[in-house]
Order: sequence, then C-alpha cells, then structure tokens
Amino acid sequence: MNIMGSGLREIVGFGISSSQHDRPWAGFEELAMPLFDSLYNYARWLVHNSTDAEDLVQETYLKALRNFASFRRGTNFRAWIFQILRNTFLSSCSKLERRMTVAMDLEEDFPALPATSATPESLLIERSRNDAVQCAIEQLPVILREVILLCDVEDASYREIAEILSIPIGTVMSRLARARKTVRKTVRCEGVFQEAAP
Repeated sequence: MNIMGSGLREIVGFGISSSQHDRPWAGFEELAMPLFDSLYNYARWLVHNSTDAEDLVQETYLKALRNFASFRRGTNFRAWIFQILRNTFLSSCSKLERRMTVAMDLEEDFPALPATSATPESLLIERSRNDAVQCAIEQLPVILREVILLCDVEDASYREIAEILSIPIGTVMSRLARARKTVRKTVRCEGVFQEAAP
C-alpha cells in the first residue's frame, strides 16, 4: 500500500503543525499512526479488497480526527479507533458490496516466503493450509469474522473486543468459539476433499 509509511497529513489531506498543540487534535498522530497497519489489516479482512480497505482506513482516520476532542484521555484509544472503523464499515456496507468484485489476489499481495531449507512441496502444503484458513475466515458471517480477526490476528483482548463491538465479554467468547469451530470444520472438510481429489 502506497500510504503506509507516510504521515497523517498526507492521509487526511491537511497538516497538524507543532504550533497547534492547543488544538483539540493535539496528540492524535502519536496515538493513531502506530495503529495504521493493524487498522488496514483489519479493514482488508473485512472488505476483501485493498482499494476499499484503504478508503475505509482513510475515512476512519478522518472521522477519528474530527471527533478526537470527544475521546476521553486515559481510555483505550485502540478500542476507540477500531470501533470507528467497524462502525464506518457497517454504515457503508451496502455501498461497498455494490462495488466489490471477486478478484484474484496478486502475488505481490502476499509476503515473500522466507528463505529456508524447506522443500518446494512443504512450502506448497503450508501455503495451501494458510489459504484454506484464510478462505474459511472470509466465508464467516461478519459478526463471527470480526471477532476472530480482532482476537487471533490483531491480538486484541476480550475486553478490547467487547469495547470495539459494543457487546458483553461473554458474547465475545461465544462468538469466538463459534468462529474457531466453524473455521476448523471448514478447513477439515476442504482437506478431506483435497485428499479425495485425483
């Protein structure tokens, strides 16, 4: 993604000068920019498209910056901005679904495999497993997908997930258990079909 290393002023289209510390958004960049990669990854999983993910993250940062004055200092900023991203996604779901197309992932979308002494066959098997898990997660309903992504991909705590999704911790644990069970079942079924194929 082109804008990953750039400062917040390029993302949102205007700058925050150091002389503006008395402004309501003072300190926003220090809190927000370390979360950029995590927000993008989460958005990418939600919308299945890098362009839409970039748009979603940009809109999230704009909304967060505009509403930063309402953020209570000392509370969980990560949960606050992830909740903005999720709400932005949900409110624009119908618009994104109309524009989404099924596209083949390009080689450059995946990280390069590390140089190891593994055989090509073992690398292919590992990639197949990763692809199967990714496909199984993408097939989950959004309410299960977002919980498993926040917990297992973004390492958010149950409490953070509950804050982000505005649900009780018990519901987080229940949805996470269902999501993991469904992913395991889907991957196991795909494995059976792959082994049975000629």
